[in-house]
Amino acid sequence: MSARDAARAIAAGRVLAGAAFLVAPALAGRAWIGDDAERPGVQAIFRALGVRDLILGLLTLHVVDRPGIGPRTVATCAAADAVDFGATLAAREALPARAAAGALAVAGGSAVSGAILAVALRA
Repeated sequence: MSARDAARAIAAGRVLAGAAFLVAPALAGRAWIGDDAERPGVQAIFRALGVRDLILGLLTLHVVDRPGIGPRTVATCAAADAVDFGATLAAREALPARAAAGALAVAGGSAVSGAILAVALRA
């Protein structure tokens, strides 16, 4: 698989995740933070996160083939994933262990993969 195809696959996953957080924040958020996802205030934050990921994913799909902007956009997505990883790591004691482990794996894997792909796309 090429770096562009891998970046597209991650971007498509980001679009799907973003849509899930936007449309069904309690359901999507439960896998990340457990029962707190049922709280209306938390759902508002998850919807905001969903819009962020939906836009970043669509933007990445749109520009991934463009020299310069494609790699920078993929790097931006990796940075967002690194923030998600750090935020989850900081709160992990207050989260269900299984949910925290899953979120850390997804966010960490996406951050590292995105960083590697951003470099590969510059070549």
